[in-house]
Amino acid sequence: MNIIIIEDEIRTAKSLIRILAELRPESRIVGQYQSVEGSVAALSAGPMPDLIFMDIQLADALCFDIFKSVKITCPVVFCTAFDEYSLEAFKNNGVDYVLKPFSEQDIRDALRKVDELKNFFQQKALPDLTDLLSRLAPPPPTGKSSFLIFKDQKYKTVPVESIAFFFIRHDITWIMCFDKQQYSLNQSLDQITASVSPRQFFRVNRQYLINFDAIMEVEPYFLRKLHVRLTLETPDKLLVNKEKSHSFLSWMEDR
Repeated sequence: MNIIIIEDEIRTAKSLIRILAELRPESRIVGQYQSVEGSVAALSAGPMPDLIFMDIQLADALCFDIFKSVKITCPVVFCTAFDEYSLEAFKNNGVDYVLKPFSEQDIRDALRKVDELKNFFQQKALPDLTDLLSRLAPPPPTGKSSFLIFKDQKYKTVPVESIAFFFIRHDITWIMCFDKQQYSLNQSLDQITASVSPRQFFRVNRQYLINFDAIMEVEPYFLRKLHVRLTLETPDKLLVNKEKSHSFLSWMEDR
């Protein structure tokens, strides 16, 4: 069995490779990719593997963007720390949805499902459930409209449209508003990214999630990176790495 792993967390990818070597020593890992851009290039150029293990939140975007560019005909096992993408996953060749941190038994169960599916449809074509699932699916989320914060012994809500960017500083997540008010938030940047509108906010790197309306200009930087300047000063220089730069520019253009 030829397997491709699409995962941007190095430790998770290594753990998965180790488990697969123990459970399926005859299998071959024929590719490892960390981004949507790299995965699309590899899947477009090479033969389709027998199975793909795919993280949902990749370095440059959600993995579902891969399916917009490449027709994937093999089963996919999705691995993620969040469960809100399950319906979308099963619309895209998903045979299992494994939550992180996964165990050896989770991967064993996923491989068993792949084998059962292969045996069942050995003489048949896979049914097209896209129409049924699209009718069952809820409307696309528009994202949260506000965040609840606690400051000066009081609770208040901060409207999303007033937020210029979210950032991490000393392991704490902060909100920076357009009026330069700053609030701490008891959520991870991964959780916030999953809850806001992907059309309005972009995760430029592991420390920053920015509002489109806060962008002043973008300029090329060393090593094919992008330097993003906002209307407000940021504690750190905002750089988008070369793997993510194409997705970022596409996001800016898709208005």
